[in-house]
Amino acid sequence: MSQGRLLLVDDDRDLLRLLTMRLEAAGYAVTAADSGERALALLAVERPHAVITDMRMPGLDGSALFEAIHRGYPTLPVIMLTAHGSIPEAVEATRRGVFGYLTKPYEPQALLAEVARAVKLGNVAAPGDAADEEWRNEIISRNPAMAALLAQARLVAAGEARVLIRGESGSGKELLARAIHRASPRHAGPFLAVNCGAIPEQLLESELFGHLKGSFTGAVRDHRGLFQEAAGGTLLLDEIGDMPLPLQVKLLRVLEERQVRPVGATRSVPVDVRILSASHRRLEEEIEAGRFREDLFYRLNVVTLKLPGLDERRDDIALLATHFLTTLGAKYGKTLGGFAPDAMELLTSAAWPGNVRQLYNVVEQAVALCTGGLIPATLIRNALASPQGMASLEEARTEFERDYLAKLLRMTGGNVAQAARLAKRNRTEFYKLLQRHRLDPALFK
Repeated sequence: MSQGRLLLVDDDRDLLRLLTMRLEAAGYAVTAADSGERALALLAVERPHAVITDMRMPGLDGSALFEAIHRGYPTLPVIMLTAHGSIPEAVEATRRGVFGYLTKPYEPQALLAEVARAVKLGNVAAPGDAADEEWRNEIISRNPAMAALLAQARLVAAGEARVLIRGESGSGKELLARAIHRASPRHAGPFLAVNCGAIPEQLLESELFGHLKGSFTGAVRDHRGLFQEAAGGTLLLDEIGDMPLPLQVKLLRVLEERQVRPVGATRSVPVDVRILSASHRRLEEEIEAGRFREDLFYRLNVVTLKLPGLDERRDDIALLATHFLTTLGAKYGKTLGGFAPDAMELLTSAAWPGNVRQLYNVVEQAVALCTGGLIPATLIRNALASPQGMASLEEARTEFERDYLAKLLRMTGGNVAQAARLAKRNRTEFYKLLQRHRLDPALFK
């Protein structure tokens, strides 16, 4: 088994061959490039764990190559090989983020030690081997920008830094948060997510921090909030930009003190949970408008990860569509051979304002209506013409209503009378709502 993948860059072809032989003898898989330009072309294809480059080369030299790599793959380790005369340049490069440098002539053992150190970091930073994919197996992509993002996510997962995930609606922010959790030391603990904009303010505080029995009308038993339920694991605060300002103050205190005070309690409870947050909003604009606290923003935004929209990763559309076709075919009990060529052309050329979620919906509609062995272009065209970028108003209302009723039942321990009183509905009407959504109060007792 290979010790790791290396990209080796040097315009001296004799030295390039010698270094390649030495590194391959040490167990590495080596791709050689005789120019910086060639190295950049190979980078996305080979996905190395480390790059070793000469500093002085015609055209794109080592320093310029590093800058280009650092822009696209900021976590990829780069080792510079330099002659004595350019040591000051190498030192300056190290200040800019070069992993390390070796002067020529270098000791073979020193080279191998430096490469081993770089590959150890690069194995964390550059997913690509099958055994290394499990943590991110829900994220389907071969896009270089996504590869760089996932490399950063894998690195930040190893620590406890709070992460703010930015991205358009439907781009996969919760999937990325789950991947970070699975790659973290907390992976054996729970992963919980709450949409801060989907729960009424009066219920959100209890949902997050918990409440004591009798603390308000309908509180018939103690309720552990999500901060306590996620103990030892990760809590995702999705759409954090929609959190009401009064709760932002309380959340800030929890982050500072690492303690929560349930509603109605006189004492705080220590909590051990990692916080990730996500938003499709530009929180800087929300701060300027007075809708989001600046101090909370800086508490949450230790590391920012920006998910590209589907229009920015068009090379993933065919891959994603084929993956969805396979999973949805199984769901609907259909054996489908794929997309007709003109159907795939429609998918790859369409605008995707709803991002990956919209693509999934389009493929699902086509699969559900398909009567043959291939998905035809007509079904894709019809699905694209419908408002698939978001759920219909009726679907959104139904989903919210069901979640709201379930939360009431959870808060009241399945007591229908108490839940109906909180919802300001009579018991008969409330029972009808429960029947419509197939919610059994006994399951919440």
